[in-house]
Amino acid sequence: MSADLQMEEPPRRLTEFAAAAGARDTHVWDRSFLPWDAYFAVVWLATAVFVLGAGMPALPYRIVAVALMSLLIPWYLRAGRPAMLSDGADERQSLRYVVASVVIFLPPAFLVGETRLITFALAPSCFMLLPLRRAMVTMTVVNVVPVAGWALIWRPAAQVVFFNSVFAVATLAFSGFFGAWVIQIIEQSRERAFLIAELEQSREEVARLSAERGALAERERMSREIHDTLAQGFTSVLMLVQAVQSELDHDVPLARRHLDLMESTARQNLAEARALVAGGAPADLDGGSLPEAVRRLAARHEPPASLEVSGSARELPAGIEVVALRSCQEALSNARRHAGPGAPVRLALAYGEAALTVSVRDRGDGFDPSAPSTGYGLAGLRARAAEVGGTAEVRSTPGEGTTVVVRLPVPVTDLRSSP
Repeated sequence: MSADLQMEEPPRRLTEFAAAAGARDTHVWDRSFLPWDAYFAVVWLATAVFVLGAGMPALPYRIVAVALMSLLIPWYLRAGRPAMLSDGADERQSLRYVVASVVIFLPPAFLVGETRLITFALAPSCFMLLPLRRAMVTMTVVNVVPVAGWALIWRPAAQVVFFNSVFAVATLAFSGFFGAWVIQIIEQSRERAFLIAELEQSREEVARLSAERGALAERERMSREIHDTLAQGFTSVLMLVQAVQSELDHDVPLARRHLDLMESTARQNLAEARALVAGGAPADLDGGSLPEAVRRLAARHEPPASLEVSGSARELPAGIEVVALRSCQEALSNARRHAGPGAPVRLALAYGEAALTVSVRDRGDGFDPSAPSTGYGLAGLRARAAEVGGTAEVRSTPGEGTTVVVRLPVPVTDLRSSP
């Protein structure tokens, strides 16, 4: 790959990426090309005035030079303007426009020296459409060849030729410096357009991932809420139905008590469902303290569980109280399903200076904690505790029962506000 193509390739990739990302109007001339049109028109008119007002050659030659120079106008409108608007995307179109412009420019420049002023309109298009090396070669031709041709045709004095040569070299140096500076600005603009497009794309990706993560977190939260409330309530109702079916024939009073408990559990489930839909606090915590909510929860257990509260009971942040209540619900549900029928359960709430400790112990069958588990309850319990910076520990031995201990940190502000 040639050096020219190497210089062209990165900007083109940047432009294509920006276009693919929807980054339009990267440059000032993309927003409005009228200033360039006006600049071309002003330079052309100024050149025509200088040519017609020149002292030599004769007027017919000057008129011919202006007529030939006027061919640049339709060529600019037909080929130059579209090429610059496309930012030189078509290499052949750009090169064809520049070469043809030079060919149109040289004959009038040979006739009248003042025609060389039009190079101020040709130079920007060269540097905008061509790589730097090709643009410099073109500008060398535009500045040097007209002086040589003009000198050969009209044979002016040596001093005049020297003056025009110096002027041509100075113009070439200025155009080279100015053109390189313009190309650098264009490249920086393209790079910034690329970075802006990439930044916008990154922001969209971050927003999408954030939305997906938020949706996933919400699904996980709802899964835990449903598992800890509605699912456990339905499980309790099913177990009570089975108990009532076996008691109807020989222990009607106990069956009626279980029916009352079924009704209470169903009402509690309904309240929990409404709380979930409304996004409020759990039904047991609505308008009451955590010990009262846990006491009601323990009373609904079959058989009723005992509760012990130690330390200075006080109101804690809603998030901590919700985790504590849900932990008790999950531990009682596990005890109901796995501890065995009639296994006694004891709950404890310990209010410490820096933590709230929730423990639920049953004297049931127990299990091996190292055995693989496919259930969701214990994993959800640990996840809930971790969300508020706490820990959950499950200790169990086959035949000796199970103990669930959840430790939740209490913010310092709550300690200062405690009685």
